[in-house]
Amino acid sequence: MVSRAGAVAINGGDLALGGGLLALLRPALDLLAPGGVVALRSSSAGVRHDLPSWCRFERHTYLECEPQSDGSDLHLVGRGRFAVAYATDAATGEADPHTGFAPLGARVERGGPRYPFTINRRDSAPPPQTTRQLYDQATLAQWDAARDIPWDRVQPLSPIVERAVGQVMTFLAENELSALYVPSKFVARLHPAYAETAMFLATQMMDEARHIDVFLRRARAGGGALGVSSVTTSRSLLSLLELEDFTEAAFLLSVLGEGTFLDLLRYIERHAPDEVTAEIARRTRADESRHVHFGVMHVRQALGCDAALARRLEETVRQRAATLHGVSGVPAPIQDALTILAAGSDEPGAVARGHEAFRELLSDMHAGRLKRLVHAGFTPAQAQLLSELHTPNFM
Repeated sequence: MVSRAGAVAINGGDLALGGGLLALLRPALDLLAPGGVVALRSSSAGVRHDLPSWCRFERHTYLECEPQSDGSDLHLVGRGRFAVAYATDAATGEADPHTGFAPLGARVERGGPRYPFTINRRDSAPPPQTTRQLYDQATLAQWDAARDIPWDRVQPLSPIVERAVGQVMTFLAENELSALYVPSKFVARLHPAYAETAMFLATQMMDEARHIDVFLRRARAGGGALGVSSVTTSRSLLSLLELEDFTEAAFLLSVLGEGTFLDLLRYIERHAPDEVTAEIARRTRADESRHVHFGVMHVRQALGCDAALARRLEETVRQRAATLHGVSGVPAPIQDALTILAAGSDEPGAVARGHEAFRELLSDMHAGRLKRLVHAGFTPAQAQLLSELHTPNFM
């Protein structure tokens, strides 16, 4: 196949139109813009009759047949304007839901069905290059709950500490279930022009699935059991699951919720009663840091594109806080468990130190939220208000 300006030349030999010639002709036409010409050399007499009919059916233009000195024919076919595909290019503006699952940059035949994508604008998805980098990091950092955690090193703990570990792990697993389900709502709504975002969310969901697995295993290791699921936690997580806006969900889940969990996991690692618990906290915190980075860059871009978004996100946080009206603090089961975890025993002096460590954790969480919110694009005053309104459930 030899191409020249506005034209493509192909040699069809003695191929019949239905005997393989179209495998040369159709791609040649596909290279051209409307009005471009394919010069087809053919020695098949049947092509003289079949090609004009095929052109009419496919809405191309059969121009002429020029007999050649060697007995072959040179058929000239112009590409029709109604047969032209268009590219899935959504770098700016709004992606066309009629392109279906065509990857970004593909040429799409017109007339396809409309897909139910609702996240169609570039400014409604995070920056593609950074998201792709996070996806690459996530695929390289995958670890195995069975292989990479030293389960054989689980040591017997005192009953009160074992119960505290079981309660903390129950709380973590319950919250991570919400972090698994919430992103899953939006994957099918993302236009494939922003596939890198859907791909990253898939790694996030895989991370959360692994976290749930490892938290539940640790709760039961050493003869332990699961703890209590509080009403406060249930109400708080339902308010996350009910969100229908992608940016609002990323903000509440990844910036505020998982951001706060970074401090919680750091606390658990610091006060872990054994190597296994510390390693679980360390590995899951590394995963969560990617999720937080994703949420922060998403919100930062969205705030830069929409001047009214900051007020809308503030209202979302207020509405969520209203669902927990009357809740004055962290759910009692997790508050007590975190205190005992830091204490390491039920000795009164140790418990006093554990209680102080827990109070310091709450202060660290607030300070961390302020930094992340400012980094995401909020003013210090806005960050202060949003952090103070954040759910006492942490996530």
